[in-house]
Amino acid sequence: MSLLDLIRLDGNRALVTGAGCGIGKGCALELAHAGADLILNDRPGSKELAKTAAEIRALGRNCWTVEADVFSAAGCQSLVRQAIELAGTIDILVSNPAYGKRCGFLEFPTDEFDKVIDATFKSGFRISQAVARHMVECEISGKILFISSVVGEMPFERNGPYGSAKAALNQLTRSIAVELFPHRINVNAIAPGWIDTPTERKTFTKEVIEARGPTLPWGRIGTPSDIGRAAAFLVSEAADYITGAVLPVDGGFRFKDMRADDAPQEADPL
Repeated sequence: MSLLDLIRLDGNRALVTGAGCGIGKGCALELAHAGADLILNDRPGSKELAKTAAEIRALGRNCWTVEADVFSAAGCQSLVRQAIELAGTIDILVSNPAYGKRCGFLEFPTDEFDKVIDATFKSGFRISQAVARHMVECEISGKILFISSVVGEMPFERNGPYGSAKAALNQLTRSIAVELFPHRINVNAIAPGWIDTPTERKTFTKEVIEARGPTLPWGRIGTPSDIGRAAAFLVSEAADYITGAVLPVDGGFRFKDMRADDAPQEADPL
């Protein structure tokens, strides 16, 4: 079988959370391009969810939508239950929920800390557990993919709880992968760098993004499609021998401060 055949996802049904916009939408669209049918989730009242679903159906794929608040335990259980009722089965999970707040350590509010951990870490555990139970019960050698972040290993100022939650998610990825070895369920994560999403557009002005993007190692800020293409590979049969991995997809963002200045320097003694 050729590599192109292995990357195809025809016949698979994929659940993608946070699929109304940003990275979740990018992943959903790329999985649809690869042939998967989609179950899309977003928060209750999302105006974007129906638009993403329409784009996927226009590609000739089946698509179902489930509105659920996955920041809560009840919302996670409701999402997976409805997804199975609608689509019949879940072969692929792309778990993408997150919430972040930039605030100094000494001032960080307790309620906001709890929300960051609930949304960014606990939700991933709860959704993946419910989906994995379904896969094991139905004897599905499925794929579970978490969307993590490079901040899980980069200690950015004013971002401690979010980075810690992503670091925990990375360890959860590896731990789940080990436990699901006997069921041949691949469990991996993608760690995006700076990606051009609606959230980033709210955090940074257009001028800041346009000015800083060209200064990054790859000369631009990342796109949701960059993450979606990596996701499509990791949930395909082409990645059958990859499990327990956290793949940075960041255009070198982690190493942006490690380049020498343009001015000549003495050789590094090491």
